[in-house]
Amino acid sequence: MPATKELGNKHVCFKCGTRFYDLKKPEPICPKCGADQRQSPVTKPATEKRVRAPARPVAPVEPAEAADAPEADADEDGEDDDDDEDEAEEDEP
Repeated sequence: MPATKELGNKHVCFKCGTRFYDLKKPEPICPKCGADQRQSPVTKPATEKRVRAPARPVAPVEPAEAADAPEADADEDGEDDDDDEDEAEEDEP
């Protein structure tokens, strides 16, 4: 037989939050603050599930026109075309 059954029912005090067993006594009295657990305020059952509200619809985002345009041509080395013109002018005597 488990030890918890020998100690009675487990309670959590509604006033001070202390956890205790009632030791199979007829009145479940909190040992810390003396509150009678039969006088606890009514609470919602733990089995009741909360339903989440549906998400609000989000307007679709249109892609920017600049993203569709191809990028500027680059050399295979990754250099810009402007550099080639500068080199050509330096080579001429």
